[in-house]
Amino acid sequence: MDSLIALIWQILMIPVGFFVGGAQERRHLRSLDQREGALSYLTVNNLKRVTDPNSVRQSAMVVGQVVIATDYYKSFVTSLRNLVGGEMKSAQSLLLRARREARLRMLEEAIKIGAQEVWNVRFGFSNIAQMRGRQGAMQVELLAYGTAVVRQ
Repeated sequence: MDSLIALIWQILMIPVGFFVGGAQERRHLRSLDQREGALSYLTVNNLKRVTDPNSVRQSAMVVGQVVIATDYYKSFVTSLRNLVGGEMKSAQSLLLRARREARLRMLEEAIKIGAQEVWNVRFGFSNIAQMRGRQGAMQVELLAYGTAVVRQ
């Protein structure tokens, strides 16, 4: 009986995850678009050496970190994709959102110190998927870091 209830619960969670998770993802993507537009004036690159280092008044390491998990529907679809193989678009969406959010948080930290540029931008990734208690949920941690530069 308990296994039947668990099965029914899982089946009911699929449409809930599809609609609620999809709405949250669309809202997050709109937020990312707006915030990226507001910060588009910053110069961001992955070059290791700052051009014209004599004009640098201040520099500091800035970091943006985010942990994002998928909804139940995407986790279910991904587990099905694992059975047959192929491209996992739901995982790509998760990583894209995480990378954009981590980058924005890094840039927002750079703004706090008055930086106009961020150099040597790098990304770190950690897969914390399938933790106990949320079996099947895809979760990733992404870290963006770089050197914020304030010019004279």
